[in-house]
Amino acid sequence: MVKVHTLADLKQVKKAIEAQARAEAERKAEAQRRARQATADRDLFLQAAGKVQPLAVPAKAPLKTEKPQPIPIQRQRDEEAALQEAISDAFDASTLLETDEHLSYRRPGIGLNVTRKLRRGDWAIQRQLDLHGLRTEDAREALGQFIREAQKQGLRCVRVVHGKGLGSPGKTPVLKGRVQSWLAQKKEVLAFVQARPAEGGAGALVVLLQPAG
Repeated sequence: MVKVHTLADLKQVKKAIEAQARAEAERKAEAQRRARQATADRDLFLQAAGKVQPLAVPAKAPLKTEKPQPIPIQRQRDEEAALQEAISDAFDASTLLETDEHLSYRRPGIGLNVTRKLRRGDWAIQRQLDLHGLRTEDAREALGQFIREAQKQGLRCVRVVHGKGLGSPGKTPVLKGRVQSWLAQKKEVLAFVQARPAEGGAGALVVLLQPAG
């Protein structure tokens, strides 16, 4: 509360009250002016637009959207890799084979001691593939898949049984030579030797695989 001691103080209080009243009146007048202007603008729009009617919303049938099937990217990559690593029947591996008393093969850069250790059984045979009774095409596909999967799983030494060819026409071991050629073309194969008599002898090969990764 403002204390009034003199006439001058009273005049100052009166002026302040009058100024406050004028400001309040101006505020109310401005608010009324804006309201009138908004009403006038709305009326002007309605006059210009005329009578309006909301558009009818067309009926829509509910559609079930199915998620797209996942793309088997890894399988496609594996299939492409298999095509790139395809093994050919026309490849002649005879010049790469060592045929002393026992047949053996080692990739260029692999030492002679590797085939000696392989023949001696320093690496335990971890898995076997038997190609008996398969046609050439089926045998080639089975061998390629077997070698790829074995190497991926970290296996180092496997045995491939191709038979001695005694049941072939003319007793000619057709599959035996094919298997040697196919293995020599596989990048996973470091070396192979003819199996020892107890492991299949001339009807099987013991294969050393490159370490995974």
